[in-house]
Amino acid sequence: MNLEKVVFSFFMILALTLNFGFFYGEVANPDHHNIYELFAVIVINLIATVLKFGDRSQLGAMLLATSLVAVAQLISASIVWTFAVHVQETGLTPTVVATIVSLSGGAFLANIISVILLMIEAAMLRH
Repeated sequence: MNLEKVVFSFFMILALTLNFGFFYGEVANPDHHNIYELFAVIVINLIATVLKFGDRSQLGAMLLATSLVAVAQLISASIVWTFAVHVQETGLTPTVVATIVSLSGGAFLANIISVILLMIEAAMLRH
């Protein structure tokens, strides 16, 4: 068993499941979407992104691209949250929460694609 592949797969799947945990719930209800969970999703996605550097294959490039998309979406969600709460001081209105959740949904989709690509890569190695 390759420990590097285990760690890599662990962080990719953890990024997906944490993102699902943040995304799941009523879209406009701020009680269903915890800021600390969003922070954890961002950190784990950043770790997963760093682990993808160095793979020079086409599949590796696609994995890195999906990870960069997820990070961009999640950082955008955190910027919207920060701007609404600390800059505009409007708080988490249903519109703001829906925007944050929508951005995390895009990252969730990118994480799903990453895990699918990871499964494809694993299946190709067996043959």
